Amino acid sequence: MSKRLRPGAVVAGRDLVSVTGAPVRIPDPARLTHLQFRRFAGCPVCNLHLRSFARRHDEVVAAGVREVVLFHSPAGELREHVAGLPFAVVADPDRRLYGELGVESSPRALLDPRAFWPILRAIAASLPAVVARRQPAPSLDPHGGRLGLPADLLIASDGRVLAAKYGEHVDDQWSVDVLVTLARAERDRPASGDVVCVPERG
Repeated sequence: MSKRLRPGAVVAGRDLVSVTGAPVRIPDPARLTHLQFRRFAGCPVCNLHLRSFARRHDEVVAAGVREVVLFHSPAGELREHVAGLPFAVVADPDRRLYGELGVESSPRALLDPRAFWPILRAIAASLPAVVARRQPAPSLDPHGGRLGLPADLLIASDGRVLAAKYGEHVDDQWSVDVLVTLARAERDRPASGDVVCVPERG
């Protein structure tokens, strides 16, 4: 039975620790939380995606959102790959939170035809830095494998899920534009209104 969450579900509060040792409270008591589930340390598609969030982090913060990114890799493997990101990155090598919140793995992560171009684009973008040793190469045998699917949850300060997206392939995730639109819609929503609906694409 799927554990995927829908808008209106409640995520229990918990205290996590980032790869830098900083405490991370989920949900954030003062802001919306964008919980991103990524794949393995050094995943080229994940790295390219997170760089887009890093470049536009000020917009995300201005929309009232705190970014928290999870990987299914150990903290020791993650640190060198995520150094410099302006938001919290959390290691979940045992996939405890992945399993609890319904984030899955599947061969379609890589075999879906819609994933082919994003994978090639991400490899091409990262290859020069890897060759020049400005960026570490991903492991040939990453912890947790290569078949993880991404997921995005937008969570209110009281733990309610406002919107959710479970990816169908490696590059099926919210963009910064989608996240900011969702956050602004929540901010502008009348107190008695319905929760934000999840978009089909993004």
